[in-house]
Parts: sequence; structure tokens; C-alpha cells
Amino acid sequence: MDLFEYQAKKLFADHGVPVPSGKVATTPDEARGIATDLGGRVVVKAQVKTGGRGKAGGVKVADGPDDATARASAILGMDIKGHTVHSVLVEQASDIAEEYYASFLLDRANRTFLAMCSREGGMEIEEVAATKPEALARIPIDPLVGVDATIARQIAVAAKLPEAALDGATELLVKLWEVFVRADATLVEVNPLILTGDGRVVALDGKVSLDENASFRHSDHAAFVDVAAVDPLEQRAKEKDLNYVKLSGQVGIIGNGAGLVMSTLDVVTYAGEEFGGQRPANFLDIGGGASAEVMADGLSIILSDPAVKSVFVNIFGGITACDAVANGIVQALKIVGDITTPLVVRLDGNNAEEGRRILREANLDVVKPVDTMDGAARLAAELAAAAA
Repeated sequence: MDLFEYQAKKLFADHGVPVPSGKVATTPDEARGIATDLGGRVVVKAQVKTGGRGKAGGVKVADGPDDATARASAILGMDIKGHTVHSVLVEQASDIAEEYYASFLLDRANRTFLAMCSREGGMEIEEVAATKPEALARIPIDPLVGVDATIARQIAVAAKLPEAALDGATELLVKLWEVFVRADATLVEVNPLILTGDGRVVALDGKVSLDENASFRHSDHAAFVDVAAVDPLEQRAKEKDLNYVKLSGQVGIIGNGAGLVMSTLDVVTYAGEEFGGQRPANFLDIGGGASAEVMADGLSIILSDPAVKSVFVNIFGGITACDAVANGIVQALKIVGDITTPLVVRLDGNNAEEGRRILREANLDVVKPVDTMDGAARLAAELAAAAA
């Protein structure tokens, strides 16, 4: 889960990382009030989860409350790389002497953590890495050792930060590592990290990505969820503990196992080319269990999507046998109630023949058993096209 800048800075501040004073506004009048409370010059910053805000005109300095009101009016509602600005961060303007870059991240390729730091801050780090690779220090971090003051200073020195910034950067990097570990983040980034005119090192910006697999350890992270951006069907699925992702097609997909579901998406996409470009409407992995309740929850969510014209249930029986899945489908249709959307069902693996027999004898008009994966995908695409 990616955080907005103001959320990242709240997390920073909670762990002692120095950040400018500021608050979030959703209206120009709120921006005026915050600017009045802060006094002096302020910066009005669009809150969107993408880079390039400054180049797009989403970051503006304001000389006072009136100017902050005007700046907020111009920024709110902007489109920045496909993201609509619904809020702005109004914070005290900083006296910037120099700009740097610092981050900790999960280095998946090398199966470790990585610190990155550069004296070339305030610009996209990808550009620095491409044009001046020598200006970007990359320091592997042993997760069993972590980052103390000694290692933090080594990072700052490797990045060739000036003597005036070394003490402040060392202290900040230690606290930034604390954020990274305690919040179960996969990335914490400050760009720019600044040296102020009076010699302080401050996180002027903040970017944080949290590992959602660790959310069970952090009940407070629920407050970071951008509810307005969450698809309502995905939210319903999450509440039912279903692995569901909304897509833009017409064929609903239910499978057991992420690998099987991913291959089902591919097969349906390929088959759909013959029928006007029919595509998968979702990813839904029901895992190892296919009880009536789980199947009913999955069908209810998929059929709530008005774009869905057919459903492909693709099950490979393993620990959960196909006869149990077939019984689950029959019971699920009773729970969901009358539906007219056709269900193409492919059962294979453990007790597949028995599962197919159960579906045949249930004599359900909407259920279309097909023996092969390719054949089932083709029929699902054909039925979706016919109903369009």
C-alpha cells in the first residue's frame, strides 16, 4: 500500500524524523486557515500517489493566506498523470541550502535490504542512476544488523554528503530505518532530503510503501487506506477474505490457486479474440477451499459487476476434491438465488468425474460443464459476446 505524502510524513514524525509543520486541506478555505495558523510563506502540495507533481504544477509556494487560497483553488481538481487531486498539503516553506536523496528499500533481486543515498536530490532518482550512476551510493543492509549511527554515517559519507550535513543526515537515517522496520515497509524514500540555511537536515518530501502482507500486525494502518480509490467490489471481497481484483472485461473468473487463475486469464483473453475481444472481468482465487459459502460469496461479488456477461469457474481438484466443489456450486446457486448469467464450469483432477456427474444431475440451466480448459474458455467468451 502506497501512502500519500502527508501520511508518510505523519509516520516519519511519529518516529522522530524531522519534517516541516503542515496539515491537509480538501478545500481552498481550509488551506487559508492552515496558512493563517502557520504564518509566513507556505507551500501548497498536491496529494497524489505519483511523481512529477512539481513539473505538472501541483507544488506552489504561497506568500500568505490569500495566496494559499488561490494556489489551492488551482491545484484541487487537477489531473496529474491520471490522478485527480482531492487534497493538498499546506506546510511551512523551508529555507533550502542543498537537496539530497535517501531511501531504504527491499531489494528483491538480491534478497536483502538496500540503502540508497545521493547528493543529487530534488530530481527523479532514475535519472540520477542513468546519467550519474557514480552519484548514487548503494549500500546493502544486513537485516540482522540493521542501521545504527555508524552504518548511517557510512551511508552518508558514501553519498558524498557535505560535512555540514553529516551529523544531521546520520541521525535522520537511523530514524528512517526505524520507520522502515517498525512499519513493515518495502520502501521509505525522502526526495529531497534538505540541508536548511541554519544547518538542519529535514525530510522535505516523503514516500512510503507498506507491505500489506504484514497488515495483521498493524491495525493502525487501516487509517492509511484511500477509501475513495478502492473499488467497492474489491472492498466487499476483502471483507469476505477473498483474493479478488477487478478487471475491465466481460468474463467473470473463479479458480483455485493463483497460478491456475493467472493462466485462466490468459486463455480467456486468447479465446475472446474470436468473439469481439471478450476479456476477463476479474481475478478471483478461492484458494484450497470451495465450500458453498465461499463459492456463493465469490459469485455474488462477480455477478454484482454489471459488465460480467458470463462466468468461468475453473477448478483443479487437489486437497479439495471436485465432487466437493460441485456440491459447493450447486448449494451456492441456491444461496445466491435466481441468476441468468451462464456459468461455464471446468472440473479436473481429484474426483473430477464425480463432480461432473453432480452438476449434470443437478440439471441447472445456467451451469454449462465443459471438460477442457480451452473449450471452457471459448464457450465462456462466446456466451459473453452473445449477451453483450
